[in-house]
Amino acid sequence: MKRLVIKVGTAVLTNNNKIAKERMLNLVTLIATLKDKYAVVLVTSGAVAAGYSTLKLDKRKQIGKKALAAAGQPILMTAYKKKFDIYDIDTAQILLTEDDFDSRKRTKMFQEIIDAHLENDILPIVNENDITSTPEQLFGDNDQLSANVAYAIDADMLVILSDIDGYYDKNPREYEDAKIYKTMNEIPQNSLVDTSTPNNEFATGGIVTKLKAADYLLKRGRKMFLCNGFDLSAAESFLLRDKHVLGTLFEPKSVESD
Repeated sequence: MKRLVIKVGTAVLTNNNKIAKERMLNLVTLIATLKDKYAVVLVTSGAVAAGYSTLKLDKRKQIGKKALAAAGQPILMTAYKKKFDIYDIDTAQILLTEDDFDSRKRTKMFQEIIDAHLENDILPIVNENDITSTPEQLFGDNDQLSANVAYAIDADMLVILSDIDGYYDKNPREYEDAKIYKTMNEIPQNSLVDTSTPNNEFATGGIVTKLKAADYLLKRGRKMFLCNGFDLSAAESFLLRDKHVLGTLFEPKSVESD
């Protein structure tokens, strides 16, 4: 069974600093359907935003962000559990930092843990460990984390569910004539230093972090699909019916379709 890593961002998962229950249920329903075809690992954001629903601290300060993450992790995981229980899907939480990818022993350990979960039909839910890590140990955004996870566990593809339909030749919020790239084989280096910022105050990414994730995987011969997480129809069409209707597929030249 092919391995699939799905990453969902804060903008999709939360609304007004609370879990967006309907969107989360839509995501869970998609994953439940995908599990017949793929071994799925979920990389999720949203803990800091969820924590803000009970604890009003400044997330721009290091301790504030850590405290929010600590309060938000159980809220986020409880929300996921309730929805995955509908489909009788067991879940496990895995918290990682950059250091887990720099040490062979630690990398091998979490690889084996994820393998054990997938072999026993348990869905691993991965997030960055904001609580115990230092700034030097943080990826800083879950786009980079998900790309590293996808490569480490030998996944066939990373799917990033975002607040945009894909990667455009210019900002679609500013230009009506912006055109979406359906397929890309490499990332222009100047695109990796763009000043684009995330739309959600609790999000840490933006289009640049997604392009960096794609660049990381492309250079290692792996694929990434970027599509809308508010409307999952593009993801469903591509992953379940092999129909590329919308979204951007980042695909190395060596694995291009004939």
